[in-house]
Amino acid sequence: MVRFYMEKGTHKGLYRSIQKTLKFFQTFALLEIVHCLIGIVPTSVLVAGVQVSSRIFMVWLVTHSIKPIQNEESVVLFLVAWTVTEITRYSFYTFSLLDHLPYFVKWARYNFFIILYPVGVAGELLTIYAALPYVKKTRMFSIRLPNKYNVSFDYYYFLLITMASYIPLFPQLYFHMLRQRRKVLHGEVIVEKDD
Repeated sequence: MVRFYMEKGTHKGLYRSIQKTLKFFQTFALLEIVHCLIGIVPTSVLVAGVQVSSRIFMVWLVTHSIKPIQNEESVVLFLVAWTVTEITRYSFYTFSLLDHLPYFVKWARYNFFIILYPVGVAGELLTIYAALPYVKKTRMFSIRLPNKYNVSFDYYYFLLITMASYIPLFPQLYFHMLRQRRKVLHGEVIVEKDD
């Protein structure tokens, strides 16, 4: 991403230049859910599932599918946030597995998210918002009645519901990370309530 911007001096065309790598690695992240299930990483399956499915949704069903939004500045927001987050997170996992975790990597893992998480969410929401007029106009991924299955689906309203779902989900995930931060960096014992 940095090389593209340095060479072109613009974000326009960035998504197109990195889309294959982005699609591969974000889809491959489905393994993170498996890693949680079998205990390779100590992350909640629910937390990993929400994050991975959100990213796959953004990559395949929004940014890939709706070409007119690929040059939106909001796409750059979530791409930068995701990239820095993943570099930090996988460095943390790698050094932890090697049993040689530098404090800076640990500190970065539990501090960078404070800014990156809201930036990434803002980028995702603004990108979905930018997609709405196109989706409404083209009726993309929508199924209208009548049809032989007697089922309807409106992708435009699905996107609106998806955007609204960030209201309850984002704070839960964000505060989960803040609790993890207190536990890891400050040694606090956090007792989580059963829901």
